[in-house]
Amino acid sequence: MEKKILLVVDGSIHSTRAVTYAARISSVVKELTYTLFYVQPTVSQFLLDEAEASLKARAELKRIIRKNAEFAKTILKKHKTRLIGMGIGEKRVETVTQQKMMGIARDILEYAQQGLYDAILVGRRGLSRLQKTFMGSTAAKLVEHSRVVPVWVVDGDVKSMKVMLAVDGSETSLRAVDHLGFMVEGNEKIKVILFHVTPRLRDYCVIDFDEKESEVDQVIAQGARRCIDHFYSHARRKFEEAGLQENQIELKVVKRTMDVGKAILDEAKKGKYGTVVIGRRGVGKAFFMGSVSRHVLDKISERAVWVVS
Repeated sequence: MEKKILLVVDGSIHSTRAVTYAARISSVVKELTYTLFYVQPTVSQFLLDEAEASLKARAELKRIIRKNAEFAKTILKKHKTRLIGMGIGEKRVETVTQQKMMGIARDILEYAQQGLYDAILVGRRGLSRLQKTFMGSTAAKLVEHSRVVPVWVVDGDVKSMKVMLAVDGSETSLRAVDHLGFMVEGNEKIKVILFHVTPRLRDYCVIDFDEKESEVDQVIAQGARRCIDHFYSHARRKFEEAGLQENQIELKVVKRTMDVGKAILDEAKKGKYGTVVIGRRGVGKAFFMGSVSRHVLDKISERAVWVVS
């Protein structure tokens, strides 16, 4: 089945890297089609108002609009040429540009939802030392506000096509399974790793318990293990329905010794996974936007994160 992604671009190196990832991930996601989407800058309201009464202002307005359209055409042609040069068939790539109307992120989300896209792919701008705790930019707004379409955020030059799915047994984790299963359906070579970090009492309660509560942690861990085993059985059926074999799916459970977000990042680095799939929200505080998923998005480097709401 055809999968449609909306590939958001501009003239930055971050977009170039996102386009490169989009081409490479076609080895994992079969029957992938691309819409390169560029939002043109806003024309100043002052000039729009002046154009109502001034012939000179109208001429300047037309010049700016024409210049923006020409620049958009150049940007889109550049990225399309790159996709084709990396082996993507020309018929699988289309280009779309429009003037900014509601705001870049809102325009992207509106277009993606109306076009029934399966994912939005965007490059993330690099963060300075002063910005480590804030993802910022259009990518952050897309992740924060997309309630329907999964958002793929690309950081750097992603070379590994190995995929890791971080799960916690929640409803959004199950939706992440659905999304990944749909994307990789029919791929006989892919290996999907489901990664789970065993929770502790503090993941469910804000009270600062001391080490004496380890027995409670153990009870929670046992219950969580039963939950994740049940979840894994369900996920395995979902992937098998997508055409994957049992030996292509593996569950890895680790005991929590650090923050969940850090554990996910460490596993991604250790296992050399180029793509991390994660639910935007999850059980308790886990994967809540502003906690685990926010941490992963803020700190990840040279990888892509697929965020599923």
